[in-house]
Amino acid sequence: MRPDRGPESPLTDPQAAHLAELMAATARGDHRAFAELYDLTARRIYGTVLRVLRAPEHAEEVTQEVYAELWQRAARYNPRKGSVISWMCTVARRRAVDRVRSVSSEMARDERYAGAADPEIDQVWDRATQSDDIERVRRGLQSLTDLQSEALTLAYYEDLTQSQIATRLNVPLGTVKARMRDAMKRLGETLGGAA
Repeated sequence: MRPDRGPESPLTDPQAAHLAELMAATARGDHRAFAELYDLTARRIYGTVLRVLRAPEHAEEVTQEVYAELWQRAARYNPRKGSVISWMCTVARRRAVDRVRSVSSEMARDERYAGAADPEIDQVWDRATQSDDIERVRRGLQSLTDLQSEALTLAYYEDLTQSQIATRLNVPLGTVKARMRDAMKRLGETLGGAA
């Protein structure tokens, strides 16, 4: 390379020439050439996509799409229009921008749909669901014995530990544990059975 001429042209640079050969072989359906092309360029293409998308999981997916497109369009590469890597990066940027537009379009559509929903209907549905849940819990609590109900009430409404409940009711700790266990089991069966 002569100092007064700038960087080598894409066709005189040995790496660029090798990539051009690999692209030509890929265009003829050579899987090995494509695999080598992938190995030599994947990091650069992934980096190009990642700079646009800023999300590694999306960048990986789009990078795969880029290579699928490159395999299908390899015959369209024209060495007179630029280097292989420049063409590949152009395809990668275009794919990444398409993904951004697609995601933005989906988000806008979701926002329009959410805005079109009738909040009054949603509130009625929420109240009906909540009312149904409250009724199920009420039925479940009514299925407990007085002793089980008392233990649960002290635990959940007065925030007492099992030891504190045993002291308050003047019963052994094991008795409180058994009542709580049985109450929770019965409540679970009642609520589970009504679901």
